[in-house]
Amino acid sequence: MSLFNIFTVAGSAMTAQSQRLNVVASNLANADSAVSSNGQPYKAKQVVFVSTPFTQDADPGSTASGTHGVRVSKIIENQSPMKLLHEPAHPLANEEGYVTMPNVNVVEEMVDMISASRSYQNNVDMMNTAKTLLLKTLSIGQ
Repeated sequence: MSLFNIFTVAGSAMTAQSQRLNVVASNLANADSAVSSNGQPYKAKQVVFVSTPFTQDADPGSTASGTHGVRVSKIIENQSPMKLLHEPAHPLANEEGYVTMPNVNVVEEMVDMISASRSYQNNVDMMNTAKTLLLKTLSIGQ
């Protein structure tokens, strides 16, 4: 594995965590919305990560896995039940007086946001450390 692959791996992780942060932001923004753009209650979304091999590392006849990065393979809807809020005066209340609200758990989303932002920052720090090491290596020959 080349030292320069660190930048590729960290870059892929930063892109994936950025997408995760966007999904979390969307979930938090719609946590109190009774309906989404399609007229149905908003369903919380989650990202699914998958390992991505970088083929330029692998030898043609080798069975070794080589360097892997990460990417978001898909964004899925959370299948947990929707929240029912008893509010008979609400215009969207059903005949029993319940309003169907999104299945967004704000506490879980905040934890997910903190986790994603820390992962992003760790990858930034890793790239900065690798850059510093490369610059110091270049300065040895001077």
